[in-house]
This record gives sequence, C-alpha cells and structure tokens, in this order.
Amino acid sequence: MDEHSTLRQFVVGAIQTNCYALVSEGECLVVDPGAAGARIADELSDVSVVGIVATHGHHDHVCGVAALKRVTGAPYLIGQNDAKRAQRALEMSSHVFDVSQSDLEDAPAPDRVLSEGDVIAVGCEELRVIDAPGHTEGGIVLLGDGIAFVGDTLFAGSCGRTDLVGGDHQTLMRTLERLKQVIPPKTVLLCGHGPATTMEQEMATNPWLS
Repeated sequence: MDEHSTLRQFVVGAIQTNCYALVSEGECLVVDPGAAGARIADELSDVSVVGIVATHGHHDHVCGVAALKRVTGAPYLIGQNDAKRAQRALEMSSHVFDVSQSDLEDAPAPDRVLSEGDVIAVGCEELRVIDAPGHTEGGIVLLGDGIAFVGDTLFAGSCGRTDLVGGDHQTLMRTLERLKQVIPPKTVLLCGHGPATTMEQEMATNPWLS
C-alpha cells in the first residue's frame, strides 16, 4: 500500500463484521458494509466514495450497501456468483441469524459483477480480484500491494464456515491451497471478522493451511 494511502475500519452489525475503507488520493473504496451504511457514509464525508465492494453475499457483509449507496451514489460491485444471493441476503440468513436490526437491507442489484483477474482502482491503489469460492459460491479476495481483503474465506487461525447454503468444504480447501500460492507471505490479510493477520503467519500456524 502506498505510504500516502490509509485504511479505516468500522466494526458493524450484530456479528461484528469488519468493514474497511481504503482511502487513496482523496478517493475511497468501501469493502463489506454489512450494516450501518448511513453512519459509514457520515464517517467518510471527508473523502469521495468511488466504490462499494462485497467479498461475498452474506447479510453481515452486504446489508449496509443500499444505505451507503443512497448517500454516496457510489457503484456497488460483487462477485458474479453471489449477486443474486446478496439481493436475498436477509431471507437466506433469517433461519440462522437474528436479522431484525432495523438498518439492515438486502443489497441492490450490482452496478458491476466481478470475476477472476478484474482490477478495481482507487486513487493510486489497484486491487486484483481472485475468485475464492467455498464459504459461498461467489466469494472473492481483493489483492493489493501488501494487503488482501479476504472476507470470510480466511481468519487468523481459522477459515470460513461451509455449513450455510452455498458453502462447500472441499471447494474452500482448494481455494485456501490456491491462496497460499498467489498471496505473498508478507501480505496483511484483512479478515471479515476478528483481527488482521499475515499470510506468513497463517501458513505457519493455521491448521487449515498446513
């Protein structure tokens, strides 16, 4: 990440989802606004939000998109295989999670769907899309210079659950094996929940990567 770029973090919703804002040259890309979209917009009033991207379509990662988009007018992007899931996120989670939080909304239709190799630019930063199915069918990882937004694919010491609709354990294991090959060891992994880590640390200690 460029020395003049900054990263802001918001922990939102009942499941304590990490929402990140990558700020570069006055522009901002918001990753995974799972709730509190209007509050996030207010907190980012000093920059121009040029994009909103979801790493996958679960409610705790997309249900703040609509409010944030209304305030900022920024385009919303998501992996092509999770776009429809995100538009029914509350319904698809209601049998497992409490989704009664008043500020939660299903995601709107995306302005752009993402697939392997696509590049998202914000200021002087570029993020490359890596397809990362397993936690959901259409999960993605966003790999930048020294950082990676990994959503719920990988956590510090753990990995994403696969017992929800669309999850598949063997697919996730193949994704994790691939990420070991394509993400440099020193890369900071910005996870969807919990603390950040590095690929080097996870390859040394995470049982799902050993």
